[in-house]
Amino acid sequence: MGRMRRSCSWLPVFIFYYSSFGQNVEFSKDNFKDQKKLLKEALTELKTGDGYFEEERYLFALEHYQKANNFNQDNAHLNFKLGKCYLYTVQRSKSLPYLEKAYRLDPAVDRDITYLLAQSYHLNLNWDKAIEMYISYKENLTPSEYQKSAIIIDKKIKECNTGKELSKKRVRVFVDNNTELNSPYPEYGPWINADESVMYFTSRRQYGEEAMLDPVSGEYYEDIYISTMVNGKWTTPKRLPPPMNSEGHDATVCISNDGQTLLIYKDDAGDGNIYICRLKGNVWSKPKKMDKPVNSPAHESSATFSYDDKTLYFVSAREGGLGGRDIYVTRQNHKGKWDDARNLGPAVNTPYDEEGIFIHPDGKTLYFSSRGHNTMGGYDIFKTVFENGSWSKPENLGFPVNTPDDDVFFSISASGKHGYYASFKPDGLGDKDIYMITFLGPEKQPMLSSEDNLIASVAEPVTERAIEPAVEIQRVSLTLLKGIIRDAITRIAVEADIELADNIKKEVIASFKSNSSTGKYLVSLPAGKNYGIAVNAEGYLFHSENFDIPLSQGYSEVTKDIELKKVEVGSKIILKNIFFDFDKATLRPESTVELERLLALLTEVASMKIEISGHTDNKGSDDYNQKLSESRAKSVVDYLIGKGISTDRLTFKGYGEVAPIAANDNEEGRQMNRRTEFKIISK
Repeated sequence: MGRMRRSCSWLPVFIFYYSSFGQNVEFSKDNFKDQKKLLKEALTELKTGDGYFEEERYLFALEHYQKANNFNQDNAHLNFKLGKCYLYTVQRSKSLPYLEKAYRLDPAVDRDITYLLAQSYHLNLNWDKAIEMYISYKENLTPSEYQKSAIIIDKKIKECNTGKELSKKRVRVFVDNNTELNSPYPEYGPWINADESVMYFTSRRQYGEEAMLDPVSGEYYEDIYISTMVNGKWTTPKRLPPPMNSEGHDATVCISNDGQTLLIYKDDAGDGNIYICRLKGNVWSKPKKMDKPVNSPAHESSATFSYDDKTLYFVSAREGGLGGRDIYVTRQNHKGKWDDARNLGPAVNTPYDEEGIFIHPDGKTLYFSSRGHNTMGGYDIFKTVFENGSWSKPENLGFPVNTPDDDVFFSISASGKHGYYASFKPDGLGDKDIYMITFLGPEKQPMLSSEDNLIASVAEPVTERAIEPAVEIQRVSLTLLKGIIRDAITRIAVEADIELADNIKKEVIASFKSNSSTGKYLVSLPAGKNYGIAVNAEGYLFHSENFDIPLSQGYSEVTKDIELKKVEVGSKIILKNIFFDFDKATLRPESTVELERLLALLTEVASMKIEISGHTDNKGSDDYNQKLSESRAKSVVDYLIGKGISTDRLTFKGYGEVAPIAANDNEEGRQMNRRTEFKIISK
């Protein structure tokens, strides 16, 4: 079937002529004796709509049914079909007035009317009415139908009861429409990087005069758009150029924390696969289909990278799962290949579908949507935390974040303050829109004034509940390190390799690159580790940083611009991941990764001669500090000699307290002054 253009035929062509005040009015000559021509046109629209209706192409059917309804609004069958069309398209809550009218005009209009009404009441938060209709439908099932459908109906009733409870305990959030991102067409799948500076999302908006329609859905093909955060607001979205967007469906799957890797979805003749793209400067690479175990002959729809890009969680409908779509995990081995995928198991997956996964930059909190667990209807968004070797019981994010409709493809900033998802709401721009959720701080407890206390014996006191303004949630234990890497002299951006090491385990745990055009980098540092960070670029000395982040630390963002120095005589750097026992010259095991990095540099530049120098703060005597600093410098030299570096290439010197780089009148300054440096003497 060829592609079709969207027409303007949604405009009504009939005038409403007849009202029966609650009676069912058939489309017959007897009822419309004076409107034969218009009746004929209405019947043509009905027939055309019925053709699409039978094919379950409800969006196409709606267009024709609405025209017929403009002529006769009191036909039970037409109202039923209109209600069903809305119920099975994106504007589902609009189904209720049509289904109610169909039922009022003729309760026997269709055998499924009570079930569809129950679903529509469910979507419109009328829990009790929905339960009543579900029960009514269940009671009228035949024995064979009951055997097939009773479990489904019971689940729907359970969802309504869950909805009643969750809606009584509203979550303290603001849910705001991001009007700068949205259009009258569907927008969904918003994915942000860790510091909430860039967003990629999917839109089915019209792009250009020659935009074509998907012949199956009747909507424009999916495309990927980008927006950036400037002064607290999202910029006007831009459509990504080819090859990111093609003539077919292209949809967002996830963006890595640093914004340098994008996963996208392509339909691929119906099986659905995940593709990976890398950002080189300002240009995205051609999408490359991911190999097994991520893609399979089954449908893969969603994925998310861990903070170190070494673990990938993804959703697949492959055989062997717990039912429908399940969440799987795969980890990258030392060869850069993905190991066999493992099902996350019954703690997370259910016999129903899971979808829309997002792993927080803290490395342990997984957000996902599910039709199982304690959902209030459709997909609800849940949170589970990996601790002590297992996933916690999934927690429903609550109402109004979740609704009886499908709430899916949720992402959240590293700070935990803002979340983003798509939803259809009355204040939308015409279809599914992207909304920002602002999570609020704790609610103040009710307070009684002294006046209230005085009259408490005579009347029930009146209390007012004060609501705090939005505040950042400090449950996240995470540090974001970001900045720009430049040449120290020219100030030109440098594309550098960034190694993240666990100093306690003495191993490199992740590697990243700064952007070649901007020099920007971003690294997520979950709490509970002593991190060594090394920045390497060809022709430059490496630069190191140390972050010891205790589990008790909350969320913070650290901006650290890094200037790399050329490998030339006189250049010197501080070795920030060299550690000694207290008041001694004994190298601690946490120094291993940094020492090996220095060893690699000396091996690579075989003619280089260096000086290792030790420095202290001003506490203690001058003589003591000089001897301690010299002993520590010698310990580093001895390590390198022990690894095969010639003694004539290495010298050591202790400077004690005579060359401070910060004031010694506070602990922060003194800590900076206690350091080990190396300087190139010759090369």
